[in-house]
Amino acid sequence: TLIKLQALPLVTVVVGKKIKGEMSTVITTNPDVDPPNKTTIEMPNKNALVKTITPGPPKWSNYVKGVISNYIGGTPPAFNAVIASTIPTGGGLSSSAALEVATYMFLDALMGPNAIMPTDKALACQKAEHDYAHVPCGIMDQFISVMGKKGNALLIDCRCMTSTLIPLSDPDIIILITNSNVKHELTDLKSINTERETIKRARHAISEIQRTADAAEALKDRNFKKFGKLMVASHNSLRDDFEVSCKELDQLVELALQVEGVYGSRMTGGGFGGCTVTLAQASAVENVIANIKKHYKGKPTFYICKPSDGAQIVSK
Repeated sequence: TLIKLQALPLVTVVVGKKIKGEMSTVITTNPDVDPPNKTTIEMPNKNALVKTITPGPPKWSNYVKGVISNYIGGTPPAFNAVIASTIPTGGGLSSSAALEVATYMFLDALMGPNAIMPTDKALACQKAEHDYAHVPCGIMDQFISVMGKKGNALLIDCRCMTSTLIPLSDPDIIILITNSNVKHELTDLKSINTERETIKRARHAISEIQRTADAAEALKDRNFKKFGKLMVASHNSLRDDFEVSCKELDQLVELALQVEGVYGSRMTGGGFGGCTVTLAQASAVENVIANIKKHYKGKPTFYICKPSDGAQIVSK
């Protein structure tokens, strides 16, 4: 599978310090997570044969526990930490991957320099989500959170776990994220029951690989019109074949495409709510926002974005 994506200038920050003992304390400032917003975690013993932590409430803490259990660079010490984020929860903007990767980088800061490859860090965070949040996510969110570079999109080939930076720094181009503010739970995805549905899902996956390869070439050529058409084709396939869109996302895409200067628009994330991403001329963005505010039946939130750097240690 080929995937193309970019890191957004929305952040999750983990701030803290190592402490003595075996109990870590973690606090989140996010008001949208399940309570309580404070949890304690018994850290694995470095001499133990099994260095895992048992999952348990609150749900948000399992992302942290999963990363600790799957951390590659040794056995982390106990710590006190606070988590803050500007990424909307459940909006399809990789809030869970951002938390996982931020936690991993925080542990890196506590443990000191290591030679662990970025790909392995991303895979460790993906395993944390699989095992502790019970969400069978792909790798793209963790990849871009670890390896994003300012002014670039990232082309990921999931067949061989490689990635390629694609320049996306034109000052006249804006990426507009529109949050439908319809919530979704990825653990509640409907199952496939018929051969017809199976064929449709496979058709989406196969055609999306080709669309992504074509989109990468269009972006290299600065052919934004072609890129935008591929975005729309991708959304239509997600809606009709993969069947993970919803009426709110479809309306947001339709309203964006009505505005002159918009190249393309599609849903992003796991579906059934969340956000759309729109590629437009900078001069068109205000008109897009105005058109959506006027006609969208919900209460949207907007983020004007440029491709940004992935996770990094700010200071020690």
